[in-house]
Amino acid sequence: MPTTEQPTLRALLRRRDLGLALVPREAELADGALDRPLRWVHSSDLADPTPFLSEDLALLTTGTQFDEAVGIDTYVGRLADRGVLGLGFGTEVHRSGVPDELVAACATHGMPLFTVPYRTPFIAVARAHSEAIAAQAYARRSWALDTQRALALAALRPSGLDATIAELGRRLEVWAGMFDAAGTVVASHPRDRLDTEVRDALGERVMEILTRGLEAGQSLVLGEHTFMLFTVGRGGHLRGVIALAIDALDPEARSVVTSVIAMAGLAMEQSEQLARSRRRLHAQLLGSLLADDPGLARRVLGSMPPAPVVVAVAADAPAGPLADWWERNRVEHGTAVFLAESEDGVTMCLSVGDESLLDEAAARFGIRIGVSEPEGYASFSRAHAQALTALRQQGTHGVARYADTVGSRILAALATDEARLVAESRLAPIREHDARTGAELERSLRTWLEHDAKAESAAVALGVHRHTLRSRIAHAGALLDIDLSTFPARAELWTILQTARD
Repeated sequence: MPTTEQPTLRALLRRRDLGLALVPREAELADGALDRPLRWVHSSDLADPTPFLSEDLALLTTGTQFDEAVGIDTYVGRLADRGVLGLGFGTEVHRSGVPDELVAACATHGMPLFTVPYRTPFIAVARAHSEAIAAQAYARRSWALDTQRALALAALRPSGLDATIAELGRRLEVWAGMFDAAGTVVASHPRDRLDTEVRDALGERVMEILTRGLEAGQSLVLGEHTFMLFTVGRGGHLRGVIALAIDALDPEARSVVTSVIAMAGLAMEQSEQLARSRRRLHAQLLGSLLADDPGLARRVLGSMPPAPVVVAVAADAPAGPLADWWERNRVEHGTAVFLAESEDGVTMCLSVGDESLLDEAAARFGIRIGVSEPEGYASFSRAHAQALTALRQQGTHGVARYADTVGSRILAALATDEARLVAESRLAPIREHDARTGAELERSLRTWLEHDAKAESAAVALGVHRHTLRSRIAHAGALLDIDLSTFPARAELWTILQTARD
């Protein structure tokens, strides 16, 4: 920021050529009373000049109106209510010195009062202030031009976006951050200015803005921090958000931020074009992997995630943000992953040791992911088929693993209409018995088998004594003509129970 002194009442009082003098001591004034931005300096001897005044100015007067029976306290009160920041009294023009009543009234209303000596025309005070405004405007324009040049040079560096955000933060002397479409900070300066809690809360707000497709700059308060947020990208295709830890920007600073938004958008558009080319290449490499031939992928990419690997397929996944998220994991933690898009969804291949990251991805993006069992690249097609099978079993967002669904898939495959008819016929004797006596033999059988045929734990779940449960099991076995002491009989009964309609 430029170091030119701001046009304030304090700046006027420091001008030795004007000879202005503060009547009360500064300690008697409210904090910052002399440092508020001063818009203009005006002079008037009207009894009530407030209809012709704007706020945030200093008023100069000789006090001739006080001879017209004007109440000085009322006069000063009107000025204070109108937003006048200071009252200058011209001495030795109409009267000698400053009226005691005026001093007292200004003290009562917190109005800074200063004297203007006879040798200093009021117009000289106004001119001095206008010169200060012009000097500040020139300094701001010079700062803006110099900053624009520095940002342009930063954009030409190898990590242009990071360097641009860092330069913006230095020039504005605030924290500046760039969030990507996934709501993650990809560049910031100074890096350690914000704690993790504030940064995460800011990321959540960024995701809300991107989800709703908002484009205008927004102000946001998080605890003791105030931020201004600016979206990058065009409507319907927002690419990220630039955040500044500042509560307001003047026109020059805003023009600088606007140029950074344009440069960031251009950089991200170029990055997106490269990403689209990379996605097309990976889609072609996926075809080679599905033929269980990893040679082409290794030759093109240089390396692949070390085997054994798991193959995952994500449905309805935002391919761009998901790819960015995996790329950050690669840069920050060295995570190796192959990612490609196809009609089935987004296919991801990663080492078994990194499989837990799939749960994190599903939770972060609210997507469904099916995951295969560990395989080598020679069995990639089988792993991909397993991932698709698991994905079809996942109704809501989250991760479904093939190993967890394969058992239920076999029973589901066997549950034809003919199988259900046979199962219901086999269960008919105990269902008729339950309907007639209310003995709940079928429920007891299900609970007993769910507890690995252990009477003690099953009895607790049913709320009956274990001897009662054993009696029910024996009775059910007799009705079904099955020896439930053997595993084959128990497996057959479990299949019947799972296949029959409740």
